[in-house]
Amino acid sequence: MSKVGETTLVLDLEALEHNYNYLRSKIKPETKFLGVVKAFAYGSDMVTIAKKLEQLGADYLAVAYVSEGVLLREAGIQLPILVLHPLASNFDDLIANHLEPSIYSKNILEQFLEAAKAQKQTDYPVHIKFNTGLNRLGFSEADVNFIAEETMHSKCIKIVSAFSHLAASEDKNERDFSLNQIGSFKKMSNTLMDKLGYAPMRHMLNTSGIINYPEAQFEMVRSGIGLYGYGNQAHVDKELQPIATLKTIISQIHQIDANESVGYNRAFKSDQAIKSATLPIGHADGIGRQYGKGKGFVTINNKKAPILGNVCMDMIMVDVTKIDCKEGDEAIVFGPQKSAENFAAAANTISYEILTAISQRVKREVIKK
Repeated sequence: MSKVGETTLVLDLEALEHNYNYLRSKIKPETKFLGVVKAFAYGSDMVTIAKKLEQLGADYLAVAYVSEGVLLREAGIQLPILVLHPLASNFDDLIANHLEPSIYSKNILEQFLEAAKAQKQTDYPVHIKFNTGLNRLGFSEADVNFIAEETMHSKCIKIVSAFSHLAASEDKNERDFSLNQIGSFKKMSNTLMDKLGYAPMRHMLNTSGIINYPEAQFEMVRSGIGLYGYGNQAHVDKELQPIATLKTIISQIHQIDANESVGYNRAFKSDQAIKSATLPIGHADGIGRQYGKGKGFVTINNKKAPILGNVCMDMIMVDVTKIDCKEGDEAIVFGPQKSAENFAAAANTISYEILTAISQRVKREVIKK
């Protein structure tokens, strides 16, 4: 891995390929694979990741919002793209870029039918989202007749998939709940197919679902966090490779005397002489204030350097008293040796949050070993 002179998020596409192949190995050869690349591909680089997944043979991509899908189309991505949370105000852009909306409510279905009709669409692909217990977005069982009637009365749209989302697929204590969700989805999707007279694809499994409920893979599965190297379970994490390494450098080293303070609000006060290092990364880069006051740490020359005091907007200060280091040396925030999951756990949060928080001002560097 190359040494950098600034704060950089290094992306390893061979690790992405490894994760993709591992997850593929857990499903049937005929089952389609959807790669979730929302939120800048979980804080990495959406276009780079999408292009690699397209090259690897993914069947679908998913984003959260229309604007994300537009960026992918402008970058030349040809794969079908599911928009998980489309808003009616963006339907014109969605159709213009041939993005496929998740239809999750009566209101959204009616508004999309109107937009598709206005643009003289025929059999425009849509995906029906069922709520089976997450209680976030989705139709209920009572809505199935409405969906079928509205769809069959219009030639503007065609349902290409029905899907739902497991709420606790990684939690073995919630297995009964997950199985109830799967049963509910089967019932609703079967009823919908009977009424439509054809069989859209079905998909329900996320990364942990792929591992824990392979019997419910239906015609397609969806993976987000697993592609980026995290499996929400220790035994799965061992099989995956984090694709991102966040690294920075030491800008300056200070000798701090006893009774001196470090940083804003004097949040750290030393009771003895120590040595601190200032790094050019802060909460504007995604390292939130919750990681301050010793909760978070970086690794310098293979040794732990806890964060001193409050995280600043553009800088953190770390304790390097017992570390042989100099200005310009590299500091690792997270990566394969110290995962984002471990870094996040120190502040009682999860890998998703720290990964997706990495600011767009942080340089991205793509490597191939």
